[in-house]
Amino acid sequence: MSDDMSRPAGEVGPDVGMGKVDPEMARVFQEEALRVVKAGEEQGVHLRVIGALAFWHHCPEFGYIQEKLNRVYTDIDFAGYGKQDQQIRKFFVAIGYDEDIEINAFHAEGGRLIFNNPTNHIHVDVFMDKLDFCHPIPWKGRLEVDSPTIPLAELLLEKMQIVKINEKDIIDTIMLLLEHEIDANDEDKINSQRVAKLCAGEWGLWRTTTMNLEKVRDYLPHLDLDDEHKTVVVQRVAELMSAMDDYPKGTRWKLRARVGDKVKWYNEID
Repeated sequence: MSDDMSRPAGEVGPDVGMGKVDPEMARVFQEEALRVVKAGEEQGVHLRVIGALAFWHHCPEFGYIQEKLNRVYTDIDFAGYGKQDQQIRKFFVAIGYDEDIEINAFHAEGGRLIFNNPTNHIHVDVFMDKLDFCHPIPWKGRLEVDSPTIPLAELLLEKMQIVKINEKDIIDTIMLLLEHEIDANDEDKINSQRVAKLCAGEWGLWRTTTMNLEKVRDYLPHLDLDDEHKTVVVQRVAELMSAMDDYPKGTRWKLRARVGDKVKWYNEID
């Protein structure tokens, strides 16, 4: 996971993950991600794609935006279950990857594994049970909901949890919102109730998600999209915001909301 998080909150970061697109290399990444998920399923190993490749897979109509704006793949990120830690290690070695044993031992408690393919030189990160950067986004019990990626709600929050968000993350989010309706289920929809529930469980995640949804909306004038498509994104942002506002909040959430931005609400990422 190579999202840059070095700029002040409220700004859009630099173009990490942007560059000259090599269509052949992009295809190698796309095919390899699908190969790994399929091979894992055959061996009972639950792996789901996250990151830019997941957005590409779920956006067949609007995925062209990634290439048009020079969005490049730098690695493949997967979600997995911590209970399958040893199976995942053996699996990647069996399909031709080298395990970074030293780094994996260091990250063992953090639930992250790293592998490298000596043949196609692809780097892989596997995150177990959750993505935990600025805010934790859990997926225990959720990997069976969708394939070959994590569910759309978690995919959206993967980007929305980044306090110092990048242009590429905003672009990926706009693609997802153009491609998928907002609804209260996971049937090829962005599950607004799942998003709202996670944000109701942590005021900080709510704060960052609402901030970034506003950035997504405000970024639209910079994109070469017709007015109809821009309207769709604005409408779907509003639907998500409404669902988050309406979802019941607990006492702890309400007390933290009173403090607001006076106290840092997110984890710093080096």
